Amino acid sequence: MWIIDRAFVFALVAASSFTPVYVLDFCQNTDADCHRHDAASNNQPSPQTVKSRWNRNVSHLLHDLDQFKVSCRKLIESFPLDEVDGNFVRTVKNCLFSKCIPTPLKGPLRLAAVSKDVIEEILDLDMAVTQSEDFLRYVSGDRLFPGSEPLAHRYGGHQFGYWAGQLGDGRAHFLGQYSNRKGEIWELQLKGSGKTPYSRSGDGRAVIRSSVREFLCSEAMHFLGVPTSRAASLTVSDEPVVRDQFYNGNVKTERGAVVLRLAKSWFRIGSLEILAQSGETDLLRKLLNFMIDQHFSYISLSDPEKYVVFYSTVVNETAHLIAQWMSVGFAHGVCNTDNFSLLSITIDYGPFGFMESYDPNFVPNASDDEGRYSIGAQAQVGLFNLEKLLAALRPVLTQIQQKQAQIILKGYADLYQMRIHQLFKAKLGLLGEDEDDRYLIAFLLKMMEDTQSDFTMTFRQLSEVSAEQLLNMNFTQMWALDDLLSHLLFSDWLNMYLLRLSRQQNDTDLDRQQRMKNVNPRYVLRNWMAESAIRKAEMNDFSEVELLHQILSSPFVTQETAEEAGYAARPPRWAERLKVSCSS
Repeated sequence: MWIIDRAFVFALVAASSFTPVYVLDFCQNTDADCHRHDAASNNQPSPQTVKSRWNRNVSHLLHDLDQFKVSCRKLIESFPLDEVDGNFVRTVKNCLFSKCIPTPLKGPLRLAAVSKDVIEEILDLDMAVTQSEDFLRYVSGDRLFPGSEPLAHRYGGHQFGYWAGQLGDGRAHFLGQYSNRKGEIWELQLKGSGKTPYSRSGDGRAVIRSSVREFLCSEAMHFLGVPTSRAASLTVSDEPVVRDQFYNGNVKTERGAVVLRLAKSWFRIGSLEILAQSGETDLLRKLLNFMIDQHFSYISLSDPEKYVVFYSTVVNETAHLIAQWMSVGFAHGVCNTDNFSLLSITIDYGPFGFMESYDPNFVPNASDDEGRYSIGAQAQVGLFNLEKLLAALRPVLTQIQQKQAQIILKGYADLYQMRIHQLFKAKLGLLGEDEDDRYLIAFLLKMMEDTQSDFTMTFRQLSEVSAEQLLNMNFTQMWALDDLLSHLLFSDWLNMYLLRLSRQQNDTDLDRQQRMKNVNPRYVLRNWMAESAIRKAEMNDFSEVELLHQILSSPFVTQETAEEAGYAARPPRWAERLKVSCSS
């Protein structure tokens, strides 16, 4: 019988004991109970407080930016600050934050994009305020929101497998926390807003191409149902920024841009690592207690096992996050420990990529010569990062607790495999359990690899095709399935698949199609689509940025404008030559 590579199977499929999860069940809104570790937070205002604050008008949206207030007090009062002032680069000790003022962009500013969902549903602002000059100044770093005391975060990290020492927010400024009408607390951060003590040799800026990608992808991932940071706005300028995009000596002048982005927390594995590596154990314990109190409040601070329970939660949620990445063909590109959130959300969008032709060795980052962060290696990299998280926790764990945590870590592979199996079963519309499901999924993926079939559209077209069309292998105008049809073993797989579907009781073909359409997107942010929008944006034409943002807000729904733009068609030939890198 045909042999399937074991490493390949580990990366993508395994048995499941979890309840089937479909994209419609995933967190697709910003409710506080969307993430389990936020659900019971005891720092949220009461419903009565929220109601009294927001009964000023029927829409519950602010029309005056002067009423929009943030606060940095919780972090400032919880942790010691850098005793040295100023934005100059330096080694920082015994603190988590440095006070640091954004450097305004030079030249005329243009608001290139705004997320209506973030503006209205998270920030409680009426979209009309985004047309004002004041809004442009606030979201570009030229003016501070009321209550803001900007900070830059000190953290470290393992980069490409090696300890890199002090890293930190080299071009990002924490503006403050905002408590919205739903009782959620969000942290606002500017990216590309100038130098900080952690800029190392950088200039503190971000360019248009990387900022367009971050804005579009963070919002696209949210609407795909993948836990992620959010992007509120994208501002571009005429400020010249020099970059060597592919580190080959081909230096060019680009233009600066700033993204206003949000997360429930920006703390990452590297936030703990720098404290453990520096022997700052008291501060390490203080940060862990803060995270548990604010984001894992079902864990009692008086529980002697609290750090083990915290670790177990992060292991579980990290396995789930990476499985979700894989289910939509997303490769992060730079899975360093400083880019892995303690809340297990996707952060720091750089040289990412959505896989086109199915290839477990797909590497989106042209700077990753060894393929360390290939899409098929992401689960293993997640394990590496969790090992480093455990190493950072060791100073606050007893010997027995360290052994317990090691056992928890050993369970990561099974957790990941169960999650990925669950997700891929849903992608094929499979209900219940069958001992051959694992093989059925792996068989399909191996055929896709052999025929270089498109990952996104193969699953989408399997969602759209009827059982009768499958039976007759009638794939007219279904280019991805037509590619798959060329495999010599396709008919064997198809017979297995149809037999499996036929055994599903009380399930109609229409139900199966709808279920699959709900988890298999028709549109993802392919690199060629982003590149097309970037080229126009660099000429001050933001129409495609807006178009993509609109379309990717409903990725599971067939849209006429998207079809006309070719976003579900075979990628253009020039897309094969595209490269992205860490230079941004």
